[in-house]
Amino acid sequence: MYVAVKGGERAIGAAHYWLAEVRRGPADQPAIHTDAIRDQLSLAVDRVMAEGSLYDPDLAALAIKQARGDLIEAIFLIRAYRTTLPRFGGSAPVDTGAMDIARRISATFKDAPGGQVLGPTYDYTHRLLDFRLMADGEVPVEGTGAEAAPSPAASDVLHILSFLNRDGLIQSENPTDADPGDLTREPLELPADRALRLQALARGDEGFLLGLAYSTQRGYARNHAFVGELRIGTVPVAMDIPELGFAIDIGEIEVTECDTVNQFTGSRTEPAQFTRGYGLSFGQTERKALSMALVDRALRWEELGEDDAGAPAQDAEFVLYHCDNIQATGFLEHIKLPHYVDFQAELELVRRLRADAAGTGADNNREAAE
Repeated sequence: MYVAVKGGERAIGAAHYWLAEVRRGPADQPAIHTDAIRDQLSLAVDRVMAEGSLYDPDLAALAIKQARGDLIEAIFLIRAYRTTLPRFGGSAPVDTGAMDIARRISATFKDAPGGQVLGPTYDYTHRLLDFRLMADGEVPVEGTGAEAAPSPAASDVLHILSFLNRDGLIQSENPTDADPGDLTREPLELPADRALRLQALARGDEGFLLGLAYSTQRGYARNHAFVGELRIGTVPVAMDIPELGFAIDIGEIEVTECDTVNQFTGSRTEPAQFTRGYGLSFGQTERKALSMALVDRALRWEELGEDDAGAPAQDAEFVLYHCDNIQATGFLEHIKLPHYVDFQAELELVRRLRADAAGTGADNNREAAE
């Protein structure tokens, strides 16, 4: 520890005390309970869980409270806590076909088997401030339309793209038996297969992926897309128990899944068919899952035999090495810390260069006068 930091220990301690005081807010106001954050700021909680790679609404709510609502700081806290947890096994892949659906829409088929389930969404709301929410004890306003129909059973809700797949109208997926890599245990290396890319995107920053996804829609990649299906709901999580010899359900999680139908491809030997993108994320994270699907499709240009258009969303190294907001935050914010020695060295170099240039200029002037 060098002297500049040693002398600042008291200042750092005071800053921590001040931070706790500001986080608590005025003492005459009731403190926000983590249960209220979990239940009433659930979309923020879902984002923290998704990008923190840890499904625990209570811990995510605690992190949001501790971070004063700074979601990236909360994600950092969750990631750090996650590294302290022992790993005692792995779960089987979740079956989204068995999802207990809360929301399920398709922009490609109006009369989709199983129906459209709008669920809790801002898609059809007016973007006007509702000042009733500033009143104490507000209650939801009853709807004026028909009573909501019950959600369909999972067995009645096949994935939309399965109908296109049945008729050979969309590129088929080729699953592999090989275990995918695990970015939470091994650092990312390129080239990365699709499983690793999807992991990186699933825990990537929502805003970064949103910007990339928007760029593909504006022409920076051949990526015209339709939302084949977007569904939100809970799925069971199963785990193999060696002592029993079979898998048992150990709980359930809420996820958002998005399948996009993208521009078609074909060749002299292959008939024209649509291509696809995919996104899956913890909680109700529609914007994230949709952005993820668009970027996933853009990154598949090589596997689909397309030419590299040079778009940012098609550059796997650019996307995967910059989408993680914790790495980005750490590298960005470290420049706020003391760099006195480095700066003084560069400052001395600039002064010497200026002095040398001034001396050279004076010599030139003397030679011209002579």
